[in-house]
Amino acid sequence: MAAASPCAEPAARNKPDNTAFTQQRLPAWQPLLSAGTALPLFFCVGLACLALGLGLHFSSDTIRELELDYTGAPGSGHNCSRCGNASLAGAGACTCSLRFELPERFPGPVCLYYQLSNYYQNHRRYSVSRDDRQLSGDASGLSNPATECSPFRTDPQGIPIAPCGAIANSLFNDTFALYHLANGTFHPVPLDNRGISWWTDSNIKFSNPELVNGSLEAAFKGTAKPPNWPHAAYMLDTGNPNNTGFINEDFIVWMRTAALPTFRKLYRRVREGNFSSGLPQGTYRLDITYNYPVLSFQGTKKVIFSTVSWMGGKNPFLGIVYLVFGSACILTGFVMLAVHIKFQKQNQMDVE
Repeated sequence: MAAASPCAEPAARNKPDNTAFTQQRLPAWQPLLSAGTALPLFFCVGLACLALGLGLHFSSDTIRELELDYTGAPGSGHNCSRCGNASLAGAGACTCSLRFELPERFPGPVCLYYQLSNYYQNHRRYSVSRDDRQLSGDASGLSNPATECSPFRTDPQGIPIAPCGAIANSLFNDTFALYHLANGTFHPVPLDNRGISWWTDSNIKFSNPELVNGSLEAAFKGTAKPPNWPHAAYMLDTGNPNNTGFINEDFIVWMRTAALPTFRKLYRRVREGNFSSGLPQGTYRLDITYNYPVLSFQGTKKVIFSTVSWMGGKNPFLGIVYLVFGSACILTGFVMLAVHIKFQKQNQMDVE
């Protein structure tokens, strides 16, 4: 009698159990596509996309928008041209005003955006130049920022920068104040900065370091401000302790980088006081503190007033995409139906 192979026992031990699941004998269902199933599917999907596309398109058309360019390019004759020239010369802050007419009432809430163009926040070196560990309030991130933040990781004296990185260093810092002309006098329009960032960002991703003796300034001790900032992070909003440091709403909005070179970010909402129902038709003045230079890289700056709907802001592209896809599905369905009828008759003639 031959001796058993030493490999026989391990092979038997590794053999799967003789069950329907391990031996892949479970009952299965495989769809068989036929004209009776495929054609209704194409028509139903097409009609659903057309209905959704029409709803998105008409909803987008009801949204009112007003764009104001305040780049102030040299020679443009714009009110902010003086500030544009000052930014090219490397001068400090400059103020300018735009007076404009609102042709119709904008129902509330009205959103105020700033828009930048020719600004590539999606550049890889730029988009990774941040330390999420530091931004979450980790004390070790303050003392030892991530290497991705270089060259804005430490200052010339070797002191760690907080917040570090190119994104934080390039924080948008233009400011706006809106006034409405009524009875010959310009009255301020309250601009609300609460809730302008994503909830997940302001409540989960961003957090200040633990206070030291109840002081946020002491928590940032031993760190330096970003080179382009006029003051440290804990002074972003000295009037509101719940909106300063890493949890400042404007800072959080800026840190969510854009995918395209032309982008807009939410700055404020108009939804308080006498303007809670919206902006009435009439004359307005926008006072701008022009800090952010864009002419050096051929960029532009705009302020955008926009209403919102159930689908959000104005986006005609989304409705067009659904309309095109729905039309393509229905057209494909008719083509397949014609082919099916043609070859069905031919098959019946062959059988006869």
